[in-house]
Amino acid sequence: MLRRLFDLVVAVCALVVTSPLLLLALVAVPLESRGSPIYRQRRVGLGGSEFEVIKLRTMVSGAERLGAGLAVAKNDERITRLGALLRRSSVDELPNLINVLRGEMAIIGPRPTVAAQAAQYTPRQRGRLAVRPGITGWAQVNGRAGLPWDERIELDLWYIENRSWKLDRQILRRSFSTVIGGDDLYREDGPAWTGPDEDH
Repeated sequence: MLRRLFDLVVAVCALVVTSPLLLLALVAVPLESRGSPIYRQRRVGLGGSEFEVIKLRTMVSGAERLGAGLAVAKNDERITRLGALLRRSSVDELPNLINVLRGEMAIIGPRPTVAAQAAQYTPRQRGRLAVRPGITGWAQVNGRAGLPWDERIELDLWYIENRSWKLDRQILRRSFSTVIGGDDLYREDGPAWTGPDEDH
């Protein structure tokens, strides 16, 4: 109950503070690339239940049917100029706060995965679905997409087994540093996982 209250308070405050930036992005995205400024995708959350994650669109419309499909690599030509900025600053994930208000996500937890990835989990890796997926998490502040996929899962599992308010505060502090620095958005040698990318 305390964690849910924390999520609600932070989500509401964050939406209020960032609403001018979010509104500006909602107007600017379709000016550069025609189409809806919002990108929706089915993800797997708590206990394996699916929900529709909401993000700002950072790629050209119909990007899933172009190039590498759902996999996204560094310097992907489908990413718009504004989209690259939104990704680097993590502004594209601000609409995730709506998912938090709905109870589908938390502020802190493993990033929500797509069904194709969850289907490949080992029994141990399915433990990643024991908590609500988060906007930021232990793997995000320890390398993000710069890490091999299995290592990211292990970091998420370690968080779930050891999570505490102290650890959450550490993740929040390091999240701000990561956003400001914009580091480790992509692997230098391509996507960490060859299927649909979880942060498309």
